[in-house]
Amino acid sequence: MKNTSDAARDLPRGMSRTGPVLFSYGFRPFFLAAALWAIASIDLWIAYLNFGIPVASDYGTLYWHAHEMLFGFAPAVLAGFLLTAIPNWTGRLPIAGRPLVVLFAVWCAGRLAMLLSGSIGIVAASAIDSLFLPVMLLVCAREVVAGKKWKDLKVIAGLFVLSLANLLFHVEVIGDVGPDVAIRLGIGAYVLLVTIVGGRILPSFTRNWINQFGRTDFPVPYNSFDAATIIVGAVALVLWACLPDSTVACGTAAVAAVLNTVRLVRWRGWTTWAEPILFVLHASFLFVPLGFAAISLQASGWLPEVAVLHVFAIGTISMMMLAVMTRATRGHTGRKLKSSRMTNISYVLLGAVALIRPLAELVPGLSTEILIVAAVGWTAAFGLFAAEHAPLLWSGRKPLAVNGR
Repeated sequence: MKNTSDAARDLPRGMSRTGPVLFSYGFRPFFLAAALWAIASIDLWIAYLNFGIPVASDYGTLYWHAHEMLFGFAPAVLAGFLLTAIPNWTGRLPIAGRPLVVLFAVWCAGRLAMLLSGSIGIVAASAIDSLFLPVMLLVCAREVVAGKKWKDLKVIAGLFVLSLANLLFHVEVIGDVGPDVAIRLGIGAYVLLVTIVGGRILPSFTRNWINQFGRTDFPVPYNSFDAATIIVGAVALVLWACLPDSTVACGTAAVAAVLNTVRLVRWRGWTTWAEPILFVLHASFLFVPLGFAAISLQASGWLPEVAVLHVFAIGTISMMMLAVMTRATRGHTGRKLKSSRMTNISYVLLGAVALIRPLAELVPGLSTEILIVAAVGWTAAFGLFAAEHAPLLWSGRKPLAVNGR
C-alpha cells in the first residue's frame, strides 16, 4: 500500500495536492478570469456606447476600454501561459497554491480599482493596477534565472516593456494627455512576444504533427533568418510607437511585413488545415505581417491608426491568445489536443471580428453597427471558450496514458 508521499508524487503534474484545484497551476485561474473579463469589459464598453451607462468616467471610458484590453485581459492570458510554460522551460516546479492566489488577487484588485477609479481616485486606481505586471516580471525572472535559461530572458524583457507601457498609460491619462504612445508601445510588446514565442512553438508543433503521418515536408527550423526578422520587426514596432507617421516607420514596417510573410510560409501552416487547433496558430500569426502592412499604410496616410491598433490587438494578440488558451487548457488537463466544433466556431468568430472591427473607421456611416457586430462576435468567441473549458479549469485533471501538451 502506498503512503501519502508516494500518492502525492503519483498525482499528475498540474493537479492540486492541497487546496483548490483552480490554484494548482497558473493557467487555471488566469485563463478562466481572462475569458470572463474579455466578455464583461467589452459588454460594459458597448453598454456605454449605446446606452450611455457610465463606466470609469473619471478615468475616461475610452481610455478604460483600451487599458482593460491591453493591460487587463491580455496580461491575464500572458500570466497563465508563462506560469505554465516557464516550468517546462526550466524544469522547476510551477507557482501554485498560496503564491498563485496572491498573484491572482493582485490582478483582480487592478480590475476592481480601475472600475472604481471614480470613487477611490485615478491616482490610487492607477497605483493598484500598476502592481501586477512588475510582480509577474519578478516572479518569471526569478524562475528563468534560477533555471539558468538565459535565452528566455527575451520574454522577461517583453514583460518589462509591458510594465513600462502600463505605467506610461496611467501617467499620460493622469497628465490629461492621450495615451497613444503607451498603447502603441504595449501592442508592440505583445506583437514582439508573439514573434518570439510563436516562432518557437509553431514550427515545433507543426513538425510534430506532420511527423506522425510519416511525412518529411517539415517547417524550416529556426535560423538566422528568423532572428533577423524578429530584429527588423522590433525596430519597426519601436519606430511606430515613437514616430508612427514617419517615412522610416513606413519603410521598416513594409520590410517587416514581407519578412514575416516569408517566415510564416516557411512554417508550412497550410499543411495543418485538417487540425484546427494547430492551424489557428498559423492563422493568428498571419495578422503579424498584416499588422506591419497596416502600419505602413498608416504612415502613408491611407489607414487611420485605430484600424491598425485593432488589426494587431484582435488578430495578432487576442486570436493567438485564444488559440493558446484552448491548446494549453486541453493539453494540461489531460485531454486530447483536438478542438471541438464549439472551439472551431470560436476561432472563426474571433477571426471574423479581427477583419470586421477595423472597418468601423473605414466606413464611418456604419461604425455603430460594425462595433455592435464585432462586440457580439467577441463575446460569443470567449463565451464559447468559457462554456466549454471552465469545467476543465476548475476541476481535476483527467488521467491519460500520455500527457498531451
